[in-house]
Amino acid sequence: MIRVGPAGWSYADWSGPVYPRREPGGFQRLAHIARFVQAVEINSSFYGLPRASNATKWCETIAGSPSFRFTAKLLRSFTHEAMPRDEVVWNDLAAGFKAGIAPLHRAGRLAALLVQFPVTFQFGTVEVDRLHRIHALFSDLPLALEVRHSSWFEPQGLNVVGGLGYSLVHIDLPHSWDHPPEWHRATGPVGYLRLHGRNSKDWFRRGAGRDARYDYLYTEAEIEEQARRAERNAQDCDETYVITTNHFQGKAMVAALQFMHALSGEAPAAPAELMAAYPQLDSVTRSQGQRTFFTDT
Repeated sequence: MIRVGPAGWSYADWSGPVYPRREPGGFQRLAHIARFVQAVEINSSFYGLPRASNATKWCETIAGSPSFRFTAKLLRSFTHEAMPRDEVVWNDLAAGFKAGIAPLHRAGRLAALLVQFPVTFQFGTVEVDRLHRIHALFSDLPLALEVRHSSWFEPQGLNVVGGLGYSLVHIDLPHSWDHPPEWHRATGPVGYLRLHGRNSKDWFRRGAGRDARYDYLYTEAEIEEQARRAERNAQDCDETYVITTNHFQGKAMVAALQFMHALSGEAPAAPAELMAAYPQLDSVTRSQGQRTFFTDT
């Protein structure tokens, strides 16, 4: 099975294209997008320890969607900061992190924990040691690994990743000589494809902010190409997740809906506001208006 959804759901610039500008009483953003997509990647967990109370609420919010799943991005302390000399530091952080997402895991809603590294994380002894330490701390969870440097996709790197049981993520992003290949063999049970967009101008521009780097609207042809890639990935995995990270102004939702259409050939429901903002959705989705904005949860 292939599930599709965006990375995150709480963006100020989604007010208008994804959510109503004036949200009515009782409106819940997660409940709203769960009407249209099949999964979501939690990215707030990258910036701070998740809270069990929030995870419990998320489970309650999507209770009416039994097939809906979450993935969660691992705290940046493990992937983007120096390894502490004292192992207790990471031990405590890991315990806090796992406690925060435990309600999702217990409910069977957590599909994967995303361990995402920057392109500067290249294959080497120190880097392999870091992967071992992270695996030791989170081995009771399904781990998906995103590495953006091509050195990991040589046989030695793939063997390390597979030996530890990480499911290696496929990614779509602007082309560079040191980026991963378009295709690599599966190394674990979870298929995972992240679409970062192809905004080369801002992706490599020094000083470009997050919104600028991920400001990209996929064409239907590009989505079709990636859909075939996901289908190929799904042949080797128990479950596959496609996460759209080009969040700016709701473009991740556009890509997710286009992707769902490319996979099934059917027209998924889409927020009326999103269709108004992006007319290219008219040919691949069907409008579902404001009557869907209210929820009992």
